[in-house]
Parts: sequence; C-alpha cells; structure tokens
Amino acid sequence: MGISDFRLFRRWRDRRQEAPSLRIFSFVLFMHWIVAGVDRGRFHWSDNVPDWLRGVCLFTVAAGYALALWAMRVNRFFSSVIRIQADRGQHVVSTGPYAFIRHPGYTAGFLIIAASGPALGSWLAAALVVLFSLPFLLYRTITEDRILRAELAGYSDYATRVRWRLLPGIW
Repeated sequence: MGISDFRLFRRWRDRRQEAPSLRIFSFVLFMHWIVAGVDRGRFHWSDNVPDWLRGVCLFTVAAGYALALWAMRVNRFFSSVIRIQADRGQHVVSTGPYAFIRHPGYTAGFLIIAASGPALGSWLAAALVVLFSLPFLLYRTITEDRILRAELAGYSDYATRVRWRLLPGIW
C-alpha cells in the first residue's frame, strides 16, 4: 500500500486539482461569514432575522452537514474534483442517500447555503451567498451528472432508477 492509497492524501491531491471556480465558491462562503459578523455585530444593516427563523436555519445547516457527512461515508469516491477515479475502481454507489438522490453532496450544499445567512442573523449575508453560490452549485450538478452519464459504467441505468438529482419529486 503506497501513499496514494491513503484517503487523506487523495483528498489533498484532489484539492490541488480543483477548479478555480471552486476556490471562488470557497471565498464567497468565507466572505459571507465576514459580512454576517460585520452586519450583525457592528452596522446592523439587515440583522432583523426573527429568532424562530434563525433556529430553523441553524437546524437546516446542521442537517445539511449531516447529509454531506453521510454521503462522504457511503461514497469513498466523494471528491471536490469532478473526475472518474478509474485508478481506484470507481463504481456507481446506490446506497445511503444515493438511493434517493443522485447528488446528495450538492443537496447538502444547497441546504447549507440557503440557511447559513439567516442562521447567522444577516439577510445581507444570505443574499451574498445565495446570489454567488447557488448558480455555481447548479452548474456543478449539471456538469457532474453529464460526465458521470458519459464516462461511468452503469450510471445511466442508476439515473433511470434514481430520477432525482437534488430533491426528490422536484429535480
């Protein structure tokens, strides 16, 4: 077993290969925390999020992270880089959350993005992250689905069985 067989090394290597757009996405997420802190703690531009909604959004953010962790646990090919991992024998994973939706990692991302601004108590931070991050996640979902259909054996059959990409009954 060489160093490339270790999960952490593979994830580190994959992070080096990720697209610049993913770095921009990460920067936007970081900036929304800053905006929320400045809004809520200093200037109070849009910090009138009701406490009950903040609570619901905090729960939603936690559920999003739980979904992401579940997807990572079930799918050892989960990666920030869209690529077929033929060197590792990648195959279609259809258990866990993948039995219901094809891209639970992106679903988790949507939940976290949609709820994190209000959970932090800032409508301005919510607007920033939603406007700049949701289109990116939609693009990534569509792109990854196309690549998997074209290059991963058995994925087209799986996509026929599991119709929903992100939300059961919707898309």
